[in-house]
Amino acid sequence: MSEAAQTLDGWYVLHDLRSIDWQAWNAASPAEKDTALTELMKLVSEWEAVEERKEGSLALYSIVGQKADLIFMHLRETLEELNAIENAFNRSSFARFTRKEHSYVSVVELSNYLSAPGVDPYQVPEIVARLKPILPKSKHICFYPMNKKRDLQDNWYMLPMEDRKTLMRSHGMIGRGYAGKVKQIISGSVGFDDWEWGVTLFADDALQFKKLVYEMRFDEVSARYGEFGAFYVGNILSGSSLTQLLQG
Repeated sequence: MSEAAQTLDGWYVLHDLRSIDWQAWNAASPAEKDTALTELMKLVSEWEAVEERKEGSLALYSIVGQKADLIFMHLRETLEELNAIENAFNRSSFARFTRKEHSYVSVVELSNYLSAPGVDPYQVPEIVARLKPILPKSKHICFYPMNKKRDLQDNWYMLPMEDRKTLMRSHGMIGRGYAGKVKQIISGSVGFDDWEWGVTLFADDALQFKKLVYEMRFDEVSARYGEFGAFYVGNILSGSSLTQLLQG
């Protein structure tokens, strides 16, 4: 049996993707719209207050394309808190004008492939900041799930630990080349959702998503062992731009 990679785990993550029922929204009365929008903005304000207390974080973006209209990315200390966020939204007046297109549950994760021996990582401030991050407010977001292959000779989980460390070190060097251009949050979802990891990228230049993912496809970790799910890409929403989106 190959040695399993030990992980460092931080905040739990919920990616909540919704589509707006525009027919129902357009048919609603001005009073119904005002109530729904007021309740939505109250929720957003509560989530932003949690972030200000550094007890979690929020990313809110509009999705480009047919897969969804909105993505809410929530980070919290517990799964119970994520469940409460989801239920609070579902009880709101605004929820009746939406459909849940997709959701993804995971936990912010760092692997031990690159960890320094003899050091308690939870005592390193830089590592703790990566496990409990305040999400960037970049112009664009890109989210996708992924697996490592378990196919015949291309089985990541049968590779010796040293081989996996070497491969991940090379893989990580590509990501470092995009420092300052792309911020990456890796979340583990083994036992939590249908894929093994969720990858969330933030950038002010959306073209950097394409460049980064394309370059990584040529690295052996992705070219030989990577499997990728659907990609969701979008633009940041503030309170004012969210109101503008809904009011036209």
